[in-house]
Amino acid sequence: MADKKAINLLRKLVTKIEKGKCMAKYEEELHYWLDRDEIWEKLEEKTVLLSGASGTVGRCLTEMFLLRGKIHVIAVSRNEQAAKERLGKYWDSSFFRYLPCDVNEPIPECGHVDVVIHAASNTHPQQYAGDPVGTITANILGTKNLLDYGVSHGMEKFCFVSSVEIYGENRGDREKFDETYLGYLDCNTLRAGYPESKRLGEALCNAYREKYGVDFVIPRLSRVYGPTMLKTDSKAISQFIRKALAGEDIVLKSRGGQKYSYVYVTDAAVGILWTMAFGDSGEAYNVTDEGSERTLKELAERLAEVVGTKVRFELPVGMEKKGYSAATKAVLDGKKLARIGWRARVGLEEGLLDTVEWKNKEKG
Repeated sequence: MADKKAINLLRKLVTKIEKGKCMAKYEEELHYWLDRDEIWEKLEEKTVLLSGASGTVGRCLTEMFLLRGKIHVIAVSRNEQAAKERLGKYWDSSFFRYLPCDVNEPIPECGHVDVVIHAASNTHPQQYAGDPVGTITANILGTKNLLDYGVSHGMEKFCFVSSVEIYGENRGDREKFDETYLGYLDCNTLRAGYPESKRLGEALCNAYREKYGVDFVIPRLSRVYGPTMLKTDSKAISQFIRKALAGEDIVLKSRGGQKYSYVYVTDAAVGILWTMAFGDSGEAYNVTDEGSERTLKELAERLAEVVGTKVRFELPVGMEKKGYSAATKAVLDGKKLARIGWRARVGLEEGLLDTVEWKNKEKG
């Protein structure tokens, strides 16, 4: 059962929102980070090519860049209509340019770029199972195409957004994964396409560094959540939030013993920026909130408690089952990024509540 302290915090926050006394946490965090000059100094007056610009993390990064100003963004995604729906209020900004492009194809000419951030990737179970080839190619061909474009167009920095998934299954020899760990992956499975291709994407960055002198960093994100999550996202936490919004029972597709790390979307976005500003070239950094480590069952119970529903079990079948991770414990060690000054600001209870409230407003 969820601990009483966490539940009391959630109830207090619900009361504040109902009384109109609580600014949305997402907006509050955007404004907080916009004033942190140290993460923006190396980006101002630069042009950033950002793939996956309308995704969960990409949208947050795009908003941060454009609200800060003085940063020119070339936003890349496959679906222009979807991008307009998510980024439409910035469409006429003189600092914004949209480039409809599948990164699996050579990048169309769009001029000089100073920084390339590759955040385009299939990132949830339905995509892994429904588009297994595209899942792999976005992390390999997409990375190569963006590296090639950057190398030939004056790029100063490349950022490959990687994932907790690259660590594979915990071998049972440690509590948390630091950046040197490498767990077990069965490469002869459909589900291996995502983590194996992320691993190869990281290797490609190293190859381009050796051959072309590319300056790159790799932020490895834990499981990201927040108001910018896509409606189509099929990760467990996204399904829990949708059920909470509908006032329905939270459905667990397993017994819920899997333990994972989570990070709120603004913290994830700033973790990426922090690795770019202060990280060592060629290094990988875990981006995680070490206070937001929960089992799926604990996560479901928290949301069910807040909305007054129950948790029930429903084992996945067919295509849905093929996309689920086999990892039973994937908890990240965040000390390396903490040593260069980054820390998460939004705890899980507060972040979940904000996400539910934000999505409820969107629904209305």
